Amino acid sequence: MTAALLGQSAGFGDTPELPADLHGRIAFLAAPTDVAENARARFIALFGDAAPEDAAVVVALGGDGFMLEVQHRFLGRNLPVYGMNCGSVGFLMNDFHEDDLLARLAVAQAAVLHPLRMRALGADGTLREALAINDVNLLRETRQAAKIRILVDGKERLSELICDGILISTPAGSTAYNLSAHGPIVPLGANLLPMTPISAFRPRRWRGALLPSEASVTFQVLEPAKRPVAAVADYVEVRDVRSVEVREDRSVRLTLLFDPDHGLSERIIAEQFTV
Repeated sequence: MTAALLGQSAGFGDTPELPADLHGRIAFLAAPTDVAENARARFIALFGDAAPEDAAVVVALGGDGFMLEVQHRFLGRNLPVYGMNCGSVGFLMNDFHEDDLLARLAVAQAAVLHPLRMRALGADGTLREALAINDVNLLRETRQAAKIRILVDGKERLSELICDGILISTPAGSTAYNLSAHGPIVPLGANLLPMTPISAFRPRRWRGALLPSEASVTFQVLEPAKRPVAAVADYVEVRDVRSVEVREDRSVRLTLLFDPDHGLSERIIAEQFTV
């Protein structure tokens, strides 16, 4: 889903600490599926249900897509979110079972995410900003391939990339669209952002780059009238962009909670050995 992810540590560090008694302090949110909604009803019967604005922790029941929705919903609050997989992949989720929820929350480890901030300049001169937990990607809008110039920290690094698109992702997002586009998986704590072309035509053999997390990247769209390009930050799409700036926003913190034996760092390492 970002945007270095810090390494995990037991407890919450400077994230909000959970109260000793969580009855009535947990907000249970469910994806719109029968499995997730039925699980939510059973948990509420056991532990009550806090309004999100009054909760100490959120338990999200669904898949990875639902986890991203929940994180976007609480941007700026740094409210700890513990996911339980009621979806398909569940890379950002813990295993689902209904026993010992309070005990699992008590020993959960925190992974802190910093998202990417996209600043997209449209054809009409409007500047639109959005945060991305997974990735920011530029995609061609028509049959014509996109032509994009790439600058890093103000220095031109690639004068012209002819492609279907290009993306830059967080470490968490490196296992999503980035991986499907044959980009590298980035371990947590590496302070790196993978930049990956999508179906590059020229230069044909360019496979992308690993950038330091503090880098500022600018994509300039060439021949935009003939080759229009859209920019997408997670769920926010801006059509007909002229240029897009992407950088990590460390002023925003997102906290995910994981069972100690199944943390996010371990999942990213294990994913690199999956065949």
